[in-house]
Amino acid sequence: MSTQSPLRVGVAGLGAVGLDLARKLIDGDVPGLTLAAVSVRDVDKARAKLPQIGDMIALRTPAALADDCDIVVEALPPSVFREVAIAAIDKGRIFVPLSVAQLLQHGDLIERAKGTGARIVVPTGALLGLDAMRAVAEGTIHSVEMVTRKPPAGLEGAQYLKDRGISVVGVTAPQKVFDGSAREGALGFPTNVNVAAALSLAGIGPDRTRLQIWADPTVTRNTHTITVDADSARFTMTIENVPSENPRTGKVVALSTLAALRGLVSPLKVGS
Repeated sequence: MSTQSPLRVGVAGLGAVGLDLARKLIDGDVPGLTLAAVSVRDVDKARAKLPQIGDMIALRTPAALADDCDIVVEALPPSVFREVAIAAIDKGRIFVPLSVAQLLQHGDLIERAKGTGARIVVPTGALLGLDAMRAVAEGTIHSVEMVTRKPPAGLEGAQYLKDRGISVVGVTAPQKVFDGSAREGALGFPTNVNVAAALSLAGIGPDRTRLQIWADPTVTRNTHTITVDADSARFTMTIENVPSENPRTGKVVALSTLAALRGLVSPLKVGS
């Protein structure tokens, strides 16, 4: 039996993903990890969902999570991303970002982590095949294309649509609302296409990874299809994710984050 103390996890944000993750950590789903602290905007609302806050779970500001947590999981609006990231990285912590698209805008954080000994661990999230992508990236990748289809409600309010006066309310047929690079998609849809950012970081980068986004009333699940052509393999994969309470995010995201955390403490890790 291991005598090592559990790694202390801090969760920034208790939205659909953060709350689910926090509850699983409290339940002891991953031996070797303990939920030590959370950061929330609405304390009363958070305590109603997690009565342990203020008792067994400390309440911290986003930046202060890194003071006494070994791992900081970011599940906040993009506007707060950098504050949480810098605090965790400068203290040499393991930083687990869920707003992965923000890494494309704050690339300096990776160099910053090299200097402090921090690690940035990006969960697979609502995607699949990142292990295959990482494998073929050791060789030569010719092209990567991703097509995302979401129920219109999952795209409402995206900055890209607002800037162009595009409404997806009442759409009755599939409508392509974006066609460009993963970097451009991350800028225009910062809360919708974290999967594309993760895919691009694992493969040929955000400028060469192509992305289409469709508002599709014929689907009830957030659907992502990836096509990769490399010198070692060609593959196409599709995943259909059941939306969480937040229609922009799939239920699998919290589970994927939990699996990534498990990989940090488990004696057996399967997959690259």
